[in-house]
Amino acid sequence: MSETDSPAVAAPAVAVAALEENLWPVTARLGPDGVLRIGGVRVDELAAEFGTPAFVLDEADFRARCTGWRRAFEDCDVYYAGKAFLCRAVARWVAEEGLNLDVCTGGELAVARSVGFPAERLLFHGNNKSVAELRAAVAYGVGRIVVDSFAEIDRLAAVAAEAGVRQRVLVRVTPGVEAHTHHYVSTGQEDQKFGFSLAGGAAAEAVERVLAAGSLHLIGLHAHIGSQIFDTAGFGLAAHRMVGLLARIRDTHDLELPELDLGGGLGIAYTSEDAPLEVADVAERLTAVVGKECAAAGLRVPRLGVEPGRAVVGPTTVTLYEVGTVKELPGLRTFVSVDGGMSDNIRTALYDARYTARLASRAGSPAAYVV
Repeated sequence: MSETDSPAVAAPAVAVAALEENLWPVTARLGPDGVLRIGGVRVDELAAEFGTPAFVLDEADFRARCTGWRRAFEDCDVYYAGKAFLCRAVARWVAEEGLNLDVCTGGELAVARSVGFPAERLLFHGNNKSVAELRAAVAYGVGRIVVDSFAEIDRLAAVAAEAGVRQRVLVRVTPGVEAHTHHYVSTGQEDQKFGFSLAGGAAAEAVERVLAAGSLHLIGLHAHIGSQIFDTAGFGLAAHRMVGLLARIRDTHDLELPELDLGGGLGIAYTSEDAPLEVADVAERLTAVVGKECAAAGLRVPRLGVEPGRAVVGPTTVTLYEVGTVKELPGLRTFVSVDGGMSDNIRTALYDARYTARLASRAGSPAAYVV
């Protein structure tokens, strides 16, 4: 919970509206007793059984969103971005709903392996993959590894040669696009740690190095412009620049790469002020702009890849906390402390993120105080 700048004084009881549809999991309901239920289960009972803080995922909602992305991006590769949230159950749901999985650490890869996630449907990200992680990925037969630096190209080439395989890779490109989001989660601009600069020529050099490595098989390009995005303009500009690079690769190397992954980053609603984009609309716009750019460049349309993470799991999940100390500062505000903090959610401190909160044990009761 967070405080406002308004004085925290006793106020007339204010009726609390029903749960907002776009802010809560689809099965979230207020029972006749005013207690919040998810999937038909009282959340106070979940807190008593599992303790707090606790993440509660609505499986039905998660699966439905996976299906929605798969249907919207038909004939595309949809990778669930495990960095948003990954556990064994989630990995199984992703596999069963027909999505691919994007992992970015050895731990996430281990989770995928533990449930037998099909290796060919895995995409391995990360700007600092260790030799041990690369060996584990190659040994498991990970379908695609996204190379992020010249040092990694050399490391992966050596690991793949050692294993006697030709590893499929994508080159991550920094397209120089402003995503119009918080600068801490904007990853398409030039000055950042991910990928190879398009404008500076590093991306073209990375392509040459991968093509020269006999143990690596370049199958496409990758870009990711940021997170919590509510405007498709940045994706359109990124697509324009990435297709331009695909055309230059064709002209320089007589090679048309078959895949183009434009990452993820679609925003979700944390408060009633947020207006997330509809997945079907994004899919229509993105596939249209890629098709248009490829036609203009005389290229065959590559297989498109997208990587929703937060956009899938975020709306399906709530975090349960228990209220502890309540401290009133007369004439100033009231502080309500809960049994969580930066260890379980750093976003409020790092991004000044805002959330919607309810007293789950009496979510239907009138609000008496501003805190």
